[in-house]
Amino acid sequence: MSSTLRLLVIWKSVIFAALKTNEYSNINNCSSSVSKFIFLGFPFTWEIQVLLFSIFSGTYILTLTGNLCIICAVRWDHRLQTPMYILLANFSFLEIWFITSTVPNMLANLLSETSTISFYGCFLQFYFFFSMGTTETFFLSAMAFDRYLAICRPLHYPTVMTVQRCIRIGAGCWVCGFLYFLLPVYLISQLPFCCSKRIDHFLCDPGPLIKLSCVPAPATEIICAVYNSVLIFSTLFFITNSYTLVIRAVLRVPSAEGRHKAFSTCGSHLAMVSLFYGSIMVVYVSPTAGNPAGMQKYVTLFYSVLTPLFNPLIYSLRNKEMKAALRNSILGGI
Repeated sequence: MSSTLRLLVIWKSVIFAALKTNEYSNINNCSSSVSKFIFLGFPFTWEIQVLLFSIFSGTYILTLTGNLCIICAVRWDHRLQTPMYILLANFSFLEIWFITSTVPNMLANLLSETSTISFYGCFLQFYFFFSMGTTETFFLSAMAFDRYLAICRPLHYPTVMTVQRCIRIGAGCWVCGFLYFLLPVYLISQLPFCCSKRIDHFLCDPGPLIKLSCVPAPATEIICAVYNSVLIFSTLFFITNSYTLVIRAVLRVPSAEGRHKAFSTCGSHLAMVSLFYGSIMVVYVSPTAGNPAGMQKYVTLFYSVLTPLFNPLIYSLRNKEMKAALRNSILGGI
């Protein structure tokens, strides 16, 4: 109990120190007049910028199309209206908005001479991008729990994971995801920003934004690092533990066909987990330390643009039921 109280006192002191940073906003800064930020983005020639615009435009359209196909397949095929596919449809809907929070603005900046974003637009993008990224970790955890129940507790699965409970779990993922990052976003928005206003990124990311502060903000950095670490490692531990139990149960299945089906479904989930967590751990455990200036934006580009594209490819190509539903939807539309 005493150690818990000490941790609470320390955490309260860190938050108070972060809030006190804003008192220095009149020292060598332009916070009161900052109305926009300038993205440095990708410093290439005009020809390469046009090429990148074409590539990212195509990626964006394919991502929207692929994830919409999964949503429509789950909606129209009654065989897919089960907890696993309801969570997958929610995940696809999330991926659509996750990529939409950054790519349209990035495409506009690729063809613009001055890649700018307003102060409020920047923090709105920051909030929605990280809230949806947080929601993604919760949905990946919920999908891992669903597979654990289905494979390790098959007799209890129909009564434990009902459609109504699945919908409540999905709603909880959305609500918790959009509440989790409110404090870090608020603290960073209150920092005294210097006059340069140049963000070495293609989106509003905490690391580059903290570096724009005119005064050191170690407390804010610690809070961001703690929030990121708790979120990443707790959900990753939960997912890893769930799939470890799943794999142990699958290896005891006598039927080779049963093992193949279980591994095929879980393999899709594990592929998405590996892609997503592998990239975010590089950047966000410590947002301003240990990463070269240009590395963050390229790793962020991978998980914010390419991962949502891989989602429909992984789930549709490795899942016979989803492939059959998509085929029926296409043929039905024709």
